Amino acid sequence: MNAFDLTRELLRFNTVNPPGEEEACVRHLGRMLEAAGFMIDEHAFAPHRTSLVARLGNGGPTPPICFAGHIDTVPLGGMPWTRDAFAGETSNGRLYGRGSTDMKSGVAAFVAAAVAAAPRLASTPGVVLVITASEETACEGARHLASVGALPRAGAIVVGEPTGNAACVGHKGALWLEARTSGVTAHGSLPEHGVNAVYKAARAVLMLEKYEFGATPHPVLGRPTLNVGYLHGGLNVNSVPDAAVIGIDIRTIPSVRHPALHDHLASHLGPDVVLSTLTDSDAVWTNPDDPWVHEVMEVAERVAGSPPDVRAVSYFTDASVLTPAMGDAPTVIIGPGEIELMHRTDEYCLVERLEQAVDIYGELIRRWCRL
Repeated sequence: MNAFDLTRELLRFNTVNPPGEEEACVRHLGRMLEAAGFMIDEHAFAPHRTSLVARLGNGGPTPPICFAGHIDTVPLGGMPWTRDAFAGETSNGRLYGRGSTDMKSGVAAFVAAAVAAAPRLASTPGVVLVITASEETACEGARHLASVGALPRAGAIVVGEPTGNAACVGHKGALWLEARTSGVTAHGSLPEHGVNAVYKAARAVLMLEKYEFGATPHPVLGRPTLNVGYLHGGLNVNSVPDAAVIGIDIRTIPSVRHPALHDHLASHLGPDVVLSTLTDSDAVWTNPDDPWVHEVMEVAERVAGSPPDVRAVSYFTDASVLTPAMGDAPTVIIGPGEIELMHRTDEYCLVERLEQAVDIYGELIRRWCRL
């Protein structure tokens, strides 16, 4: 199976989320994997929102190696594309399309590597592929797989998200909150008769700007961060607004516990602000001294020239759900896409990176399964 051709096939499925509608793309991959000998399980959390778990191996005392990735993509954005976002056009060693970097190339690469190894996997610890829907909106597909018990124990996990084929041992967590303030509406010429919810929200935003986490920085992931992503309030210029809402994007490090952070922030903002949680995904961190992590770094250096530095990424991945659900296996994020091209207009993947990723994943399978 050629990973380049498979990536182009996957790009032709419009899986922009929302609405996602990953089912057709998942079934396309499922047919290929089933024909190669994998056992296929599909799990939908909503109509046409389907994830896939594929397994091949003998299920012996050594757990399988898992490869994970998502097939939904973000919207195209407001800027016009100079390429057809769903055609898989190529030029100067670049494969263009929405999802080419994030992360259909990564999925195609590990599917191609797994299919190539399939004839020799039956009597080995084996391979598990987890291909999810709706990662871009709070890891819904992965959460559903975990909730229905569809995820087996894994010995190691490879997440094929964009890293330029550099091995990364962790990522920050994400706690997205919505803060609401309430007031009493009145005519804009008589503001003393009302209670202005926007003023309450504005005071809260200023407090958020200066919020201190009190956490010691992580040696690789750095400090937790907080960003106010939106502030909405009021319906018309000549009324006192009785409602306002603030969107808060917090990125955390392993030492920051989300429930305690939520409670501290609620107390800090005071009774005028009501917090609700939009997304709650923990940070992921694997000890870089883990022997398998050293193997991944060695393979990435040899195949792709990636220095064996201890690295992490700032975005979050399905690993925040999959790693604890699959037995807290050591987890590495490594994929052919480029971090700086994620969610960009005219997104592309370098064909050379794609070929390298197939070699890296294939070598990791061979080593884990002792082929």
